[in-house]
Order: sequence, then structure tokens, then C-alpha cells
Amino acid sequence: MPELSRFYGIIIKMYFSDHNPPHFHAEYESCKAEYDIKTLDRIA
Repeated sequence: MPELSRFYGIIIKMYFSDHNPPHFHAEYESCKAEYDIKTLDRIA
């Protein structure tokens, strides 16, 4: 899986064939979240 960025312990990733809406995954230690790219709303 492509890792787009890593800074201050936060890892930003995107999956190639993931579900809609387009989004990215953010991980920090044991915390994980998904954010909509267009609105930056947290979706998971």
C-alpha cells in the first residue's frame, strides 16, 4: 500500500482500489481514521 507521507509519527496512506468517496487513511500510534479528500470530513 502506498504511503504518501510520514511526519511527527502520523502516517498518511491511500489504497488503489478502495471504496468511494475518495479518501485517505491517517494513522498515529494505535489511532486510525479515514478522511474525505474533498471536504476533509472524517468518515471512519
